[in-house]
Amino acid sequence: MPSLAVRLGTLLLRNPLLSASGTYGHGLEMGGFCAPSGIGGLVSKTVTLEPRGGNPAPRLCETEAGLINSIGLENKGVAQYLEEVLPEVASADCAIITNVGGHHDHEFADVVAMLDERDEVDAIELNLSCPNVDDGKLPLATDPKRAESVVAGARARTRKPLFAKLSPNVTRIGDMAMAVESGGADGITAVNTLLGMAVDWRTRRPGVATIQGGYSGPGIKPVALRCAWECARNVTIPVIGCGGIQTVDDVLQYLVVGCRAVQVGTSSFWNPANLGDLASQLAAALAEQGIDDVNDLIGTLEVARR
Repeated sequence: MPSLAVRLGTLLLRNPLLSASGTYGHGLEMGGFCAPSGIGGLVSKTVTLEPRGGNPAPRLCETEAGLINSIGLENKGVAQYLEEVLPEVASADCAIITNVGGHHDHEFADVVAMLDERDEVDAIELNLSCPNVDDGKLPLATDPKRAESVVAGARARTRKPLFAKLSPNVTRIGDMAMAVESGGADGITAVNTLLGMAVDWRTRRPGVATIQGGYSGPGIKPVALRCAWECARNVTIPVIGCGGIQTVDDVLQYLVVGCRAVQVGTSSFWNPANLGDLASQLAAALAEQGIDDVNDLIGTLEVARR
């Protein structure tokens, strides 16, 4: 059986399969479909310093090859997360990665400092890229200096592995990747959702109340794969691929372009067991190709020379 264990800095995963933030609950909600012991880790829904009610309904719209969402980071705040969620996920036999959001640098840093004190949290992911707040202006996700500042502020408040989740809605994502690496990130998640829009021409209404939202699903994979590749070739820290993954071939493509792990999101809505299924399928696919260690596949993309 091929070895599937991978490292993200100091964090060791049994395999490179992670859930994507906002698609799999906070902790063990999906345990009936996918045992945590079969995957690399669970990534929480975004946690903010104060509770957030999120955006008005409708907040989810099915569209071509995926979904548009405008949830708006709805959550009960970090205090509730610490008191109620973390004690529950402590029993999960996999890595626990908490996703953190905020409007200001100090909000990220304050939440990170609170999480740093909890043994249940194995790593922290900074959500620098949600398109469903601040009218989609993406101030953190499009300004390298601002992103670097947020990461640096969080880095000063924790010893845990720190991953920065980037947006595809930029011209040069490589610049963003280098900025968060300079700020002290231990890894990069590439990428969050694309800005998208859906319209019902009969009712003259948009698909979500905020008009535009985050487009996810298999339709975005070519863009997300390119973004992950560009990040991997511009930094030395690990990259976690995310966007449109639904099959084991998708997983393997992200690994070949340089990702050390992947996050599975929207496909879990139509197949809640998919994340666990992919882990077993990954081992079989590697064995079929005679690959003894998944790490031997990472970053092996062959580019034709002119």
